[in-house]
Amino acid sequence: MANSIYTKGLLLAGITLFAGKATAQKKADYPIQPVAFTHVKLNDLFWEPKIRVNAEVSIPYTLEQCKKTGRINNFLKAAGKMPADSYTEFTFDDTDLYKVIEGASYSLQVKNNPALARYLDTLIAIIGAAQEADGYLYTFRTMKAAKPHEWIGSKRWVKEEDLSHELYNSGHLFEAAVAHYQATGKKTFLNIAIKNADLLVKTFGYGKEERFPGHQIVETGLTKMYRVTGKKEYLDLAKFFLDVRGPGKQYSSEYSQSHKKVTDQHEAVGHAVRAAYMYTAMADVAALTGNQQYLSAIDDIWHDVVDKKLYITGGIGATGNGEAFGDAYDLPNMSAYAETCAAIANVYWNNRMFLLHGDSKYIDVLERTLYNGLLSGVSLSGDRFFYPNPLASLGQHQRSAWFGCACCISNMTRFLPSMPGYIYAQKDNHLYVNLFVGDTASIKLTAGNISLIQQTNYPWEGSDVITVNTAIKTPVAIHVRIPGWTKNEAVPGDLYGELSADKKPVKISLNGQPVEYVMEKGYAVINRAWKKGDKLEVLFPMEVQRVIANEKVKADIHRFALERGPMVYCLEGPDNKDSTVQNIVVSKDAAVQVAYKPDLLKGVTVLQMEGASTKRQIGSDVLVRSTQQVTAIPYYAWANRGPGEMEVWIPYNDSAARPKPAPTVASRSKVTASITNVRMYRALNDQYQPQDSRDASASYLHWWPKKGTTEWVQYTFDSTQTVSESEVYWYDDAPWGGCRLPVSYIVYYKKGNDWVPVENTSAYTISKDAYNKVQFKPVITSALKLELKLPDEYASGIHEWIVK
Repeated sequence: MANSIYTKGLLLAGITLFAGKATAQKKADYPIQPVAFTHVKLNDLFWEPKIRVNAEVSIPYTLEQCKKTGRINNFLKAAGKMPADSYTEFTFDDTDLYKVIEGASYSLQVKNNPALARYLDTLIAIIGAAQEADGYLYTFRTMKAAKPHEWIGSKRWVKEEDLSHELYNSGHLFEAAVAHYQATGKKTFLNIAIKNADLLVKTFGYGKEERFPGHQIVETGLTKMYRVTGKKEYLDLAKFFLDVRGPGKQYSSEYSQSHKKVTDQHEAVGHAVRAAYMYTAMADVAALTGNQQYLSAIDDIWHDVVDKKLYITGGIGATGNGEAFGDAYDLPNMSAYAETCAAIANVYWNNRMFLLHGDSKYIDVLERTLYNGLLSGVSLSGDRFFYPNPLASLGQHQRSAWFGCACCISNMTRFLPSMPGYIYAQKDNHLYVNLFVGDTASIKLTAGNISLIQQTNYPWEGSDVITVNTAIKTPVAIHVRIPGWTKNEAVPGDLYGELSADKKPVKISLNGQPVEYVMEKGYAVINRAWKKGDKLEVLFPMEVQRVIANEKVKADIHRFALERGPMVYCLEGPDNKDSTVQNIVVSKDAAVQVAYKPDLLKGVTVLQMEGASTKRQIGSDVLVRSTQQVTAIPYYAWANRGPGEMEVWIPYNDSAARPKPAPTVASRSKVTASITNVRMYRALNDQYQPQDSRDASASYLHWWPKKGTTEWVQYTFDSTQTVSESEVYWYDDAPWGGCRLPVSYIVYYKKGNDWVPVENTSAYTISKDAYNKVQFKPVITSALKLELKLPDEYASGIHEWIVK
């Protein structure tokens, strides 16, 4: 993953101490350079506490989980220090250890921690012992398990284009090793990475192994290794891995962006994380080689994403089917995938686009992602996480302590410490202020050294005072980004627009007086000779904004989203009547009150307005409508108070709302099943009406990966009931998914301690895209059960089960 260790590498300005030699002279690079996070010290009340929680909670927690789950043992087994009688679930699990070492290394650059540094030394020694003599480092093969993992193939690299992730592992190894070297000056980890990179150079290339990585990341890892070591072979190999990608290979597909040559791709398709890593790598290699074809491709792809495939939260990847980009304007809310890793990758990519072009629109997307779809990936406590980040929920989405595939967790630990590296950038005597965060920064420009102090309570308030300090008068052009949201531009392009026509202007003053500036690519540029103590004050208008989506986004018709500054807001159950938000309707013209709540969710600004809600009554089609106060919180902070309803896009038309259903026999029942994932139980009686059997917009219960077995689900009623009808809506995600209609099913009722089949008076039917009703002679019972037979090659699932 291209990330901000890269910022540190660039900031070294071509000077490293590798092997006692100066780094190779760079003939080309990004025209704009980031100011490394190690030169920026935060003191604000928003980001500094979050980065501290990452250092004090998330990193130790993730290191401990790597130990508990066997990820460290994988290396010990590969080194022959433990019997290879088992291994972890995924062949890329090695990378979780690499990524948390990377994050820990960033953390060491910010704050010294001798105990953590010593522990990293121990881990690096364990990793080094697992490396084979020629540099190969891939624990799943080296451990020589009696029954090898099915993804690794019979020999090295043969499944690389598909499943093995050997090169993906190498990419994260390289990034972690560079981070550790630059944090500590020690070469122990870097030498391991060099040995592995040299093996890749020897192995891959035209006339050698002509394979592309199945999951991109090694490319950006190699560009970082090139910057640190000066070995041009690493840059050449990164370019090879991009150029060899394309049709004609066994596993060429849109899923892995290998359906076309990379220079022929102009739309974002396939797995969103892989894609954004590849676009980032193309930017890196283009900057270092001057390749214009790469630039042309990623410019077009960027517009495709921003114009058609970007969530209002900055999330990318609309569908869980392949964790992929969907079709243009297909942006469902409740089933939005918007993986945390994809949000992080989106930040990496947009930062590179800014460094290439110097346009604020890329930072607009970066900021939107950073404050919303990325930050939502970790809890306020730092030890609970989201993998997908949906924009609506009935309560089925909950933060997890860990995932079998833990990529998003380890990714958050490595990203957060590097966040200050996105605040400033520089080019000659041009200094860019991209993000508005309380900090002190030391920057070396061509004209001389300059230090900045930002004082702000952003994102809650719009005032930002930038104090400039120089030893002597220093001519510098300071570029202050004027966010698109201050100009009725939620994002670049027309995917989203704002209902508000009038905007207050951004006010900029110098030492208390209005100052002249020119606008360039979205930046207010103040070019002057700065002296010690100059105070540049920027005042951003922080009105609440109502955003509407392009009419082609069907999921958001008759709805608006609330924004204030860079923050996207949502409605969440704990703040609203009956803990219900799906039934709320708010007028587009409703007045909104703004209030900061220091004791809520570690301090947030909330939005409050008048709205209405509807609910259904038992035995009547008449809706009960009532007015209520509606409260919205920042999206990033949702799901920190347990499971519950959530909504980003608020209906302003009754037709878009979902009235609160009346209670039923099923909704009051306790659910149990032959599968123990209790999170899925609520799917059966949440009274959500699926659009079709493949509908993934809400939760569903499934038995995947079981096949051919007999399974069951049960309702235990809250009291004895007389029932005579069952309706089941089956989940079937053909043709690509793993669930199909069951072979058969039977309804049982509880009679005493026995389960007895009902005497059905209508036939059992099994069909897609409809409720399957069976009527039976009335029974008086305390419980009902469905028993179903799964097909031989597939699992089955259920959207909803109604009992009457």
